[in-house]
Amino acid sequence: MKHLSNRNKKLWYKKPAEEWVESLPIGNGRLGGMIYGGIKQERISVNEDTLWAGTPREADNIKAFQYLDETRKLIFEGKYQEAQTIIENHMLGPWSHSYQAMGDLHLEFKHSSQANGYERQLDLSTAIFQTEFTNQGVHFTRETFVSAVDQVMAIRLESNKQGELDFDASLTSPLNYSSYKVEKDYIVLKGQAPSIVDPMHDQTDDPVKYDDGKGMTFQIHLRAIADEGRVEVHGSRLIVKEADAVTLLLTAATSFNGFNKDPFIEGKDPQYLCEQWLESASKYSYKELKERHIKDHQKYFNRVEFELEVPGHPYLPTDERIMAVRDGEKDDQLAILFFHFGRYLLIASSRPGTQPANLQGIWNNMTRPPWTSNYTTNINTEMNYWLAEPCNLAEFHTPLFEMMEDLRIAGNKMAKIYYNCRGWAAHHGIDLWRTVTPQGGPSKGPASWAYWPMTGPWLCQHLWEHYAYSGDIEFLRTTAYPIMKDAALFCLDYLVEDENDNLVSVPSTSPENTFIAPDGTLSSVSMSSTMDIALMWGLFTNCMESAYILGEDHEFRRVIEKARDRLLPLQIGKHGQLQEWFQDFEEAEPGHRHTAHLYALHPGDQITPRSTPELAKAVRVTLERRRVYEGKDTIGWCFAWNVNMYARLEEPEMAYEYLMKLLKNPFPNLFNAHRHPKLKYFPLTIEANFGATAGIVEMLMQSHGGELSFLPALPEMWKKGYIKGVRARGGYEVDINWENGVLSEAVIKSTFSRLCKIRSTLTIQVDGTDYIPNNKGIIEFKTEANKVYILSPVHVKTALNGTN
Repeated sequence: MKHLSNRNKKLWYKKPAEEWVESLPIGNGRLGGMIYGGIKQERISVNEDTLWAGTPREADNIKAFQYLDETRKLIFEGKYQEAQTIIENHMLGPWSHSYQAMGDLHLEFKHSSQANGYERQLDLSTAIFQTEFTNQGVHFTRETFVSAVDQVMAIRLESNKQGELDFDASLTSPLNYSSYKVEKDYIVLKGQAPSIVDPMHDQTDDPVKYDDGKGMTFQIHLRAIADEGRVEVHGSRLIVKEADAVTLLLTAATSFNGFNKDPFIEGKDPQYLCEQWLESASKYSYKELKERHIKDHQKYFNRVEFELEVPGHPYLPTDERIMAVRDGEKDDQLAILFFHFGRYLLIASSRPGTQPANLQGIWNNMTRPPWTSNYTTNINTEMNYWLAEPCNLAEFHTPLFEMMEDLRIAGNKMAKIYYNCRGWAAHHGIDLWRTVTPQGGPSKGPASWAYWPMTGPWLCQHLWEHYAYSGDIEFLRTTAYPIMKDAALFCLDYLVEDENDNLVSVPSTSPENTFIAPDGTLSSVSMSSTMDIALMWGLFTNCMESAYILGEDHEFRRVIEKARDRLLPLQIGKHGQLQEWFQDFEEAEPGHRHTAHLYALHPGDQITPRSTPELAKAVRVTLERRRVYEGKDTIGWCFAWNVNMYARLEEPEMAYEYLMKLLKNPFPNLFNAHRHPKLKYFPLTIEANFGATAGIVEMLMQSHGGELSFLPALPEMWKKGYIKGVRARGGYEVDINWENGVLSEAVIKSTFSRLCKIRSTLTIQVDGTDYIPNNKGIIEFKTEANKVYILSPVHVKTALNGTN
């Protein structure tokens, strides 16, 4: 195999995958595959992003509202444990439904299992998986990709000698299915998803149930096109004999037709969809399909470049690189590969018109996956999309916005039933059917994670960020602001007055954490957790700004401004830490994996080192306490969030340390290996891949607070490098080059005519004009729409010219 010079855009290995978490992911946002790269037996696990258990249902607990006032009364009396017990016994709903593994393509070859010169690789720059090896003097090459243009998985098998390809191809599924012949070169698997799947963590006697007339139906279609040789179907197996080369085209579809439509009765016809896609794709040669796929992928992937002159082992196989880092070797170039892999994964798992990336992206091999592989919105779903705007993948943010349109409908109904509130709300676990109720009813909680009605404000931050990066007024008017306003209406109605005329959220939790009440009891339920305050403060602020920009809703703007001013302030506790709850309770787990109360630092911007130095210092104390007491379950996404938070605090070495800790953690395929005390194995969750990719950008460029900052958290190890094509709030696209740890040049393309503000301690030359920082450390210059500006620090320019 000919290696490209840039190994940091390739995952590669000298042996096949032995298990699913060693296989390599491909996808087009809707259709996904995990490829093992076997020699005699090849296996490709297939997923489709709408294949979920269950159907639309009435999940709301109509009795919940009658207990709301009682819980509030108990909380105001300081009886937190009693209030929590009522919530867990009476105010929870059913579990979310589970994302499903669709099936597997199996290839059984007639040659032996011996292989010389074996290599498998995933080229991130082309989104093509390749395996090659020599067996008994015959060189075999296999390529696989999933085309977003043509909606098929294309698998190309070649040998360098005529007539040497002999294999069987078959389709299986872990769900109820049958398979059959369509034509001499065409087979189909037809299946049905369960009507009920109890979560892995809920131990029941009959966890997977099928019912006639209920549940999603689905199909997988497979066609073989052989160069020479012949293709036959025996039973439901494709048989290829004595071919020189073969192209397999696979596609899949479900009957899903919307979150509120029964997929069995009102569903789409998956057979029709598959037949149309295969018929269309079959008109192209493999070469044409490949060229169309690469052109589409690179249109997005090639927008951003990132390089570092740092030590590393790019010519070692990826699994060996990870092991070497675990053993203490330096491989900072692995961070480059990890960065590109994160961008690749978003392109592969979230495209306009598809479902958003879930806990595992679109890749899942279980009927009962961890946490149902749902949309966990108390951190994980949001972290999946932190990279979308800065990494120049804004289009891939849209599935999240499309889900929010659904949540606005489902969450409006739930808000009325549970809380008698206007607007919309959702709790921490969401599925394809937009279940928005607090979950855990069958096992009665615990409320620490089950009861958290603040999904709306957090998700709405993504709408605002999309506007902040793009400046798209039409998006703000027609999509973002209506959803944000309805989320704010819920918050306004959910808030109640305390004895001091403050507005407080009651009941309130800080996601998944627990405190020790003054009476010594453990509880997670109180009022106005710090995260609630920060989320509502951010939502109200963004709604106020939106109304101003759009020139509408003046009265509503005044209402939310007054409400924002009556929220409890962020407070500093007895340890000097940012308090997590409205009172300075003792923490039951000082090293808890969640740092929800630090939202105001990141991804919010209410706290910054310069605008709120005391609060920023308190955040630093909180992070240090978490670090001292860090548990085994503090890993993966926790590390990724720390990268971002330390970058916001402008502490490069701490951000770097957590990035390096994260690079020691993944599975051999670079997916995040999560740990959890309730599980005996390490599940795959994807948000750390996305979150750390965003964190690398945050180390190199920040744009919150109305100003751009270059290299705000550049670690000592990264003395020379560049990042190009990243985006900044305000409608800018930016290239940054640096040498000896100092900015050498930045290139800014401005989408709009506006005043650009740059944070700098140095005089900056912009297109030949010197700009001196003001007393706040800011330089300002006017930009024109679609014009490019070249910036360089004056002392660097002088040094390069060899003058004093």
